[in-house]
Amino acid sequence: MRILFVAAGSLATAFALAPVATAARNAGHAVIMAGNDDVIPAITGVGLPGVSVSSLTIQDFYTDRAGRPVEIPTVPQEQILFTGRWFGRMAAAWLDPLRELARAWKPDVVVGGTMSYAAGLLAAELGVRYVRHAWDAIEATGIDVGAVDVLEPELTRLGLDRLPVPELFIDVCPPSLLPPEPHPAKHTLRMRWIPVNGQRQLEPWTYTRTERPRVCLTTGSRVAHDAGEQDLPRRSYEFLCALSASFKDLDVDLVVATTDPAGKALEARVPGVRAGWVPLDVLARTCDVIVHHGGGTTSLTAMAAAAPQVAVPQGAVPNLSAQRLAEYGAAISLFGSEGSPEVIVDACTKILGDRSYAERARDLSHEIAGLALPSEAVDVVAELV
Repeated sequence: MRILFVAAGSLATAFALAPVATAARNAGHAVIMAGNDDVIPAITGVGLPGVSVSSLTIQDFYTDRAGRPVEIPTVPQEQILFTGRWFGRMAAAWLDPLRELARAWKPDVVVGGTMSYAAGLLAAELGVRYVRHAWDAIEATGIDVGAVDVLEPELTRLGLDRLPVPELFIDVCPPSLLPPEPHPAKHTLRMRWIPVNGQRQLEPWTYTRTERPRVCLTTGSRVAHDAGEQDLPRRSYEFLCALSASFKDLDVDLVVATTDPAGKALEARVPGVRAGWVPLDVLARTCDVIVHHGGGTTSLTAMAAAAPQVAVPQGAVPNLSAQRLAEYGAAISLFGSEGSPEVIVDACTKILGDRSYAERARDLSHEIAGLALPSEAVDVVAELV
């Protein structure tokens, strides 16, 4: 069986697909993962064959289909539609090179991430099975509406008035946090979240718990996967410095997961902090609180590690899942202007002083561990084909 996996422009979208892609390869199936130039090092870095279908970055699609720049809306519902249109434009641009790849390699099934809309379109054109694979616990039903808006020409050519319905939806959201509206699919498999990220040689402190509670601050997949590849924008760096300094009166082991250049500068400005690039899948299991930007893969990695969270969602898309996580009791979610350094420190203090957050986080971790393994997902895909 030949399985074509399609990422969607960012490291997180490739890492989320990697467990099933690796399991398929280990089972003897032929695998290729497609993405843009920026994502190829992440794909090949976890040992998977990668093919670039675009030299453009994900930010290059902040335009309409005529190439005119578009602004990110401030109204939450419009932000959700904007996200769908954004990824829809990327899908349209990727279709021709994906068709060329498919003509040469002839996949039996196409697997695409939640917003890898090109995967469904390509599978429909080829007449092969289409599998949609969630890469986080964020529902995409509202986002899909925006994608339909910009993909009307491609859908019309296929005789469709909506996105292709996948034969299988691989859902990685813990059952307790499922959104009220299910993703459309003929079949759904709930699969265990397996954290994947780039690796490096580990220092002992990264996998060892300390006597003091450990708090990790991270921007998730926004951190470069390769040490020193990029520095943080000045605004993000200054916020991390201010946030790190705000922990000075809290007796914790503070770790800031960031780029190595930013980490070195931050350590010089804030004595006592550990800062730099570190594999989050390893570090998360030693953390008592993880503070992050609301990213779906970061949040799931914390859940799998039974680490309580302080989520500060950036934009409307992750807001609903962050809210469900807080309502479940495994996190404190701060929205909009609530995410000041002082408020974040207060939230961490509350979590460290209330064992119920750790208990609920542990419940979620056990729930995730009880779901199907990636190897089982491969078996289901093989049955479909």
